[in-house]
Amino acid sequence: MKITRILLTVLMCALVWLSVTSCFFNSSPVYINTKNTRNIHMIVKMNKGDYWNTVKLGAEAAAKEFNVNLTFKAPDSESMIDEQVAMVEDSISQHADAIILAASSYMGLAQVVDQAAYSKIPVISVDAEVGSAKVRSYVGSNGYEAGQKSAERLITLLNGTGEIGILNFTSASLNGQQESGSIDYGARDADEREKGFLNYAARYPNIHVVQISYTSSNTTEAEELTRQMLEKHPGLRGIATLNETASQGAGKVIQSQGLDNIIKMVAFDSSPSMLELLQNGTVQATVIQNPFSNGYLAVKYAVELLQGIDVPERVDTGTKLIDLDNMLYPENQKLLFPFVK
Repeated sequence: MKITRILLTVLMCALVWLSVTSCFFNSSPVYINTKNTRNIHMIVKMNKGDYWNTVKLGAEAAAKEFNVNLTFKAPDSESMIDEQVAMVEDSISQHADAIILAASSYMGLAQVVDQAAYSKIPVISVDAEVGSAKVRSYVGSNGYEAGQKSAERLITLLNGTGEIGILNFTSASLNGQQESGSIDYGARDADEREKGFLNYAARYPNIHVVQISYTSSNTTEAEELTRQMLEKHPGLRGIATLNETASQGAGKVIQSQGLDNIIKMVAFDSSPSMLELLQNGTVQATVIQNPFSNGYLAVKYAVELLQGIDVPERVDTGTKLIDLDNMLYPENQKLLFPFVK
């Protein structure tokens, strides 16, 4: 299979990747004292998915390097806000030295972050921002720019004309409307991606975003919402999916219904199944993030904060649009297939 050839190529580049990664992550002249063990808790949106597994890999690499006792926690679904709040409260009660949080809800986690700060526990936000002024640093991608990249490529694929559907993963839509299947947990990164996409699409009078649907972290639900969208809009010619679950669900439906030559799709993130869909032409491009760097840098900055070192308020780890033309470039393989020592 083509994907096997990609993996073989990646293995050949692994040593190069490791040397580049080592240079990147150790380029800072700041001295970090690793004699004392720090207890850092990382709480992310859910405990499954290739994206979050890679965030964890990056965090574990930093934990090993900087002598951190890392506790990794996550609910079963991104929509389980109360459970995530309880996890932060538990970390506060356990007197964690620092908390790293990927908030499923921008406002839903704000109060508990304030509680952590009141308890003198620094909080670093990773992947998704939270509505608290007490957050010491944000590490992650720029969701607005990612949404614009998705829109630019999809509109180019459609030659500037056609009906588009969006599958996102939050109900906080910009016009206040909620579709069937929506959930209300307001992840900031989802809002920003959608806003970026819509603002870019608004430049093109012959592009019509006819539906925006919202899925939870359930691929089966994403599949059903995609089927409903296709049935409701038979003239649909493009689909943009704004997270991993939505991408997997929509891609599976397009492939199973034989719509590869009719529907253009720009996905999000880089799970193995998504790369297969990219290889076989079901998906034309995918916007990828840098989850390994997100996890690594969040732990690194948490350690620096505990040592009294100033850290940047925001670190944009970037996004990149991947397609068949550039996915084999060595710099892109480092993002698609992260390796650790």
